[in-house]
Amino acid sequence: MVAPSSAASTTGSPPGLLSGAAQLGAGEPSRDAAQAPIADSVAGGVPSVSGAVRWSAVAGDLWELTKPRIVMMILITTAIAALIGSGQTLAFGTLVDLLLGVGLVAGSAGAMNQVWERQLDARMARTRLRPVPAGRLGWRFGAAFSATLGLLGAGYLWTRVGPLPMLLAVTTWLVYVPIYTPLKTRSQWNTTVGAVSGALPMLIGFTGGGGSLSDPIGWLLVGVLVAWQYPHFMAIAWLVRSQYADAGFRMATTDDPSGRSAGLQSVAGMVALTACLIALAFLLVPSATLAAFGLAAMMVGVTYPMSVAAWRFAMRRDDLTARRLLRSSLLQLPASLSLLIFAAWYWGS
Repeated sequence: MVAPSSAASTTGSPPGLLSGAAQLGAGEPSRDAAQAPIADSVAGGVPSVSGAVRWSAVAGDLWELTKPRIVMMILITTAIAALIGSGQTLAFGTLVDLLLGVGLVAGSAGAMNQVWERQLDARMARTRLRPVPAGRLGWRFGAAFSATLGLLGAGYLWTRVGPLPMLLAVTTWLVYVPIYTPLKTRSQWNTTVGAVSGALPMLIGFTGGGGSLSDPIGWLLVGVLVAWQYPHFMAIAWLVRSQYADAGFRMATTDDPSGRSAGLQSVAGMVALTACLIALAFLLVPSATLAAFGLAAMMVGVTYPMSVAAWRFAMRRDDLTARRLLRSSLLQLPASLSLLIFAAWYWGS
């Protein structure tokens, strides 16, 4: 499920937020290579603990299976969208319930993604030490754990928040796991599908906070995150293109090693991102006042460095420009979302 992926969220997450936080530690193994494995029961897939191996290690592997950094980014975008959707009326208890339910469903999606991609993850140095490919957890046990989290999260959202956020969360799970995950080895269009699944938590949060599906603000928030993920993920895909190719993933940078396609998609994403942010500025501020133009100008201002970085990446297509684009994307998103929160709070009703 989400916010992104998904080099991040890299092999197992949607491009997006879904990838940004994880990329910060892309060179680190998922766990210490020296850790004694928790046996993978071939028959049942249930981890057996023997000798000095502690159950705390099992808990740590289950925690890692959920992709907690990506879940955290999803929760942040969900909370932001809920605050925007509510204006000034969001109850703290509602926000807690929303985040708990979304967190469970997101963790379920991350776990099932790792189960699904266990053989591919085993081919890559960055992911081969994840719990399932490393043999510390059995894939059947991981799948059961994922299903449990997903059912608990969906049920909790239904009873505590409402049926619409629950349906959107389940839809996000379905887009991410059975559609996006297998598509990664078949078509570079997986980036688009992953971007959608990474952005849908915006709509979950918006409706969970009281917003309506008929409100264009909610859909523009989704558009912001979809558009942002293109340059963000293209930078990641360039930096780890050889690893993606070795694992058999179909990305813009593996289908077109020159990087021209990735550069073009980065620039197109920035154009769409800027347009969505300007539109939100005028929708969040009542009437076309000077304040609306000022907010739009600030949106353009915080987006400009990333736009420049995307253009330079499209022109040069090297590791230096890709890293600069990646770093600028991690600054642009919180800056623009902070402006949106302020506008929704100040002018909200």
